[in-house]
Amino acid sequence: MDFKDQILQLSDRIKKQKDSISTEEATKNAFIMPLIASLGYDVFNPFEVVPEMDCDLIKKKGEKIDYAIMKDENPILLIECKHCKQDLNLHDTQLQKYFVASKSRFGVLTNGIEYRFYTDLEKVNIMDERPFLVVNMLDLSDADIEQLKKFHKSYYNENNVLSTANELKYTTEIKEIFNKEIQSPTSDFVRFFAKQIYTTGQITQKVVEMFTPLVKKSMSMVINDIIAERLNTAMKNDEQVEDTTNISSNLPNSPKENTENKLPEGIVYMDKEAGIITTQEEMDAYNIVRSILRRSVDASRITYKDYKTYFVISLDNSQWYWICRISIGARKKQIGIPVNKYKSCDWIQIDSIDDIFKYADRLEESIKMAIEKL
Repeated sequence: MDFKDQILQLSDRIKKQKDSISTEEATKNAFIMPLIASLGYDVFNPFEVVPEMDCDLIKKKGEKIDYAIMKDENPILLIECKHCKQDLNLHDTQLQKYFVASKSRFGVLTNGIEYRFYTDLEKVNIMDERPFLVVNMLDLSDADIEQLKKFHKSYYNENNVLSTANELKYTTEIKEIFNKEIQSPTSDFVRFFAKQIYTTGQITQKVVEMFTPLVKKSMSMVINDIIAERLNTAMKNDEQVEDTTNISSNLPNSPKENTENKLPEGIVYMDKEAGIITTQEEMDAYNIVRSILRRSVDASRITYKDYKTYFVISLDNSQWYWICRISIGARKKQIGIPVNKYKSCDWIQIDSIDDIFKYADRLEESIKMAIEKL
């Protein structure tokens, strides 16, 4: 199970259990410790995770942080935990005190559902007032999962995370400003547009007042146009699929219903209800992997299964012991190779499907690992 699967599984568990959690300790055990484990850290290894780590201050002794994630005997991430029904706004100053007393560059305040990530971009060793990242486990996006993954033991790099934190800090603030301007445009914002349109005189307060409702209305129209355009594109794509008749398919794992409808160019199988689309590129990738590994095993044993987010190539249809994963998007192509005995997936960006041949040695290692497990 890769990182994304683990996080989504934990998210489902939280949705089912959150109303039954009655204490802070139960929140830690049910929600927070599993997340730390998903990040690749052994919660029972004191060299990786230290519970109740001392964060003594000069004036007050006995201060302890709930968890400290360690690397090379130094804390890299402090985690302050609260009960899942607690309002985190009441507790941010507590984490700030611990942050000052630690060498860690990152701190997390969490109630097991919402995770607020802090760092010290404004002044070294002084925690910023606002988090650079907020992740809600009940409302996860792919972007949230990718940001969490940067704290995974296998991928953690302090400089990379700090760079991301810096970018997220400013993009978040820009989005907040933009949202406020949409709701209630300020005079300066209105003047920016008025100066480019109103050429018959000076931009007085009266002119600003005249343009304010026009600017607000225009911005709403632009946003509505963008939404309408996306909806129209989606509807046209659906109509294109419904209006086509089918090609015959001799592909393995292809359901019979797909022989009755023609599919759009480049698509060899589609399950609209499940949201699964198998493309010709994915099948080409599958055939490349088969050609590489047929020296090690009978090619008929190399099978595939398509999921909503990626295409899996495995041995003997095994759900757990897979060889690689293929992800083909409009802008990015990737091959994922299992590492650490299937504990995680190493995603490698490729320019084209033919680049898979470059990783033949790693695919050979994957097939050996799968054979050993089976």
